[in-house]
Amino acid sequence: MKMPALFEYARIDMPVLFMVLAVLASAIAVIYTKHSGRGQFVEVQHLEQQRDKLNEEWGRLLLEQSTWAGPGRVEQQARVRLKMIVPTAEMTVVIRP
Repeated sequence: MKMPALFEYARIDMPVLFMVLAVLASAIAVIYTKHSGRGQFVEVQHLEQQRDKLNEEWGRLLLEQSTWAGPGRVEQQARVRLKMIVPTAEMTVVIRP
């Protein structure tokens, strides 16, 4: 008696095979998309933290600028470092054409 071949019992239905392959491809695409999205989310969080640190530094620099460029400080530096004084009325000369 002849032994039946293995493929005689396993009948492959082509539409079902294509559906299984399509489901597998879709599952792999979903996994890849989810992984990619998580990686981008982590990158966005890092960039937001960097933005917040830069905003804090910018605020400190603006405060420092206002301190160094204040009228009182400029006048004090002019007196101390440049030996400048406010002119009196006798020191003022008016030039007329």
